[in-house]
Amino acid sequence: MPACLLRRILLLALTCCVSSAVWAGHAIALHGQPRYPADFRQFDYVATQAPQGGELFTSSMGNFEKLNPYTLKGRAADGLQYLVFETLAVSSLDEPDTMYGLLAEDIALAQDELSLTFRLNPKAAFSNGDRVTAADVKYSFDQLVGKLAGPMYRQYWADVKQMVVIDERTVRAEFKRKNHELRLIVCQLPVFSRKWGGGKPFDKMSLDAPIASGPYVVESFDLGKRITYRRNPSYWANEHPARRGMFNFERITYRYYKDTLARMEGLKAGEIDLIQENSSKNWARNHQGKRWDEGALVKALLPHRNGAGWQGFAMNTRRALFQDKRVRQALALAMDFEWMNRQLFFDLYARSPSYFTNTELAATGKPDVRELAVLRDLQARFGDKLPPEVFDEIQPPPSTLPPHSLRDNLRQARELLAEAGWIYRDGALRNAQGEPFQFEMMLEDRMQERASAPYARNLEKLGIAMTYRIYDAALYQNKVENFDYDMVWALMGGSQSPGNELFDYFSSTSRNQPGSSNAMGVSDPIVDALLARIVQAERRDELVTLVRVLDRVLRLGYYMVPHFYSSAHRVSYRNTLAYPQTLPKFYRIEDWSVTTWWMKPAGEGSRR
Repeated sequence: MPACLLRRILLLALTCCVSSAVWAGHAIALHGQPRYPADFRQFDYVATQAPQGGELFTSSMGNFEKLNPYTLKGRAADGLQYLVFETLAVSSLDEPDTMYGLLAEDIALAQDELSLTFRLNPKAAFSNGDRVTAADVKYSFDQLVGKLAGPMYRQYWADVKQMVVIDERTVRAEFKRKNHELRLIVCQLPVFSRKWGGGKPFDKMSLDAPIASGPYVVESFDLGKRITYRRNPSYWANEHPARRGMFNFERITYRYYKDTLARMEGLKAGEIDLIQENSSKNWARNHQGKRWDEGALVKALLPHRNGAGWQGFAMNTRRALFQDKRVRQALALAMDFEWMNRQLFFDLYARSPSYFTNTELAATGKPDVRELAVLRDLQARFGDKLPPEVFDEIQPPPSTLPPHSLRDNLRQARELLAEAGWIYRDGALRNAQGEPFQFEMMLEDRMQERASAPYARNLEKLGIAMTYRIYDAALYQNKVENFDYDMVWALMGGSQSPGNELFDYFSSTSRNQPGSSNAMGVSDPIVDALLARIVQAERRDELVTLVRVLDRVLRLGYYMVPHFYSSAHRVSYRNTLAYPQTLPKFYRIEDWSVTTWWMKPAGEGSRR
């Protein structure tokens, strides 16, 4: 009998005392089958022939105070979590929510879905040469959910009851309840050696060099200014399919800058090799000049399919002023995105049409057959509480492109406001009691003034007085956590497979829960019913259908004035760098550049 088959049989025997297991093998997916088969050689978005060597100089903002990214106090150095530490499994960047075994060579989900068993790769080793064992996995988990680590980890793995060591290379995560997302969440557990810190309490291991299994080790650092990572010559996973073609630089150095202006000057002076630019103004005005004209620096737009989530002016429906849907719809009509994009953002953005922008989850056109089935079920349960327009073609956000105009949009807004009892008289828009329509936009920083000011001017044409004010960071956070605002800039990160986090943003239970992300105060039994079904979806097509219906219902609630997004990363980089021709779908420049780029051979670009 082959040794690998015997090992599988023995492992199944060990786990059956709790519950029988179904081996997922090399990968595990939230829905459907993994894109890459068990015998895959590498991910499609890497270049396996990329030369290795050279040093990448990249940047970070602010400073850092520690080398332990898992404790609460202080800011950890950038790069640690994807250069030094590794997890049981890793995601690919061209499919949603699939994890491929890394430290774990086999992953088994119990038939009752209440545990996940990992068989560790026998080659997996820490930077000190020790093999990665099941005891190290349990130790890492216990430290991260303990009181000395950041509280976010206890929350993240709150549904994991315990880690149980089966044998030296086998460990089982046991769950408190069924949660189909938990199988991927557990795979993201970072593993480090029990020898890290030499027995110190976990929260005192701030400047002890990590002992982990990643491709790099910390070579040197100057607190708050610079950190350099050196490639581990004995890295265990050089030929692992989830690592082949990656981590090509011999050294990677992060240089820290106090502000974006200093960072830009650092790029021009040759101190760093690349910058991702988030400011449209900086991109249009600063990423140009002699170094670009000479070809020493390259300016590129790199497309992506990252979910944009949602961002917008969120109306706090806990306030009486915003409880009428017609009022909220009217306020959305007052934003002139096309003018803002042209005058403020150099035409670099597109309007966000959805709560799930830039994904297949965004609702478009009329409901399809599967969406209609869900809507009819909701109609049967909730009757006329379900808005009849949800069966019609979904409308894009208001536009001022011809044949539309701001004048027409404001005229429509005035009609909606009149229907809601707001009439212009005595120099202001007033309700039946004569109270003027006025509110405050709460801002976090001066950058938000650029879009808030023209919006306020448009509202003024309706007789609405919107003031805006920048709050101190601590006071701002306190007011956000306690929903003490009229209108605020709010956002939700994008996901290709949204799940439990949606309750925090949109459920009735989170509406009055201090500290929740329900900025708009959504409380709708129809939304609650959809959320309950979304987190139980077993198939990808079922998830997509349910989220599209949720998108339709939320958009017809007019809870926010939608903002804008970009479907491309903006980056300037030195011409000595190269990256794979095949781009991933879902990626960030920060980690994609350090994990898959490489230095061109001598003579193929300018040097420092």
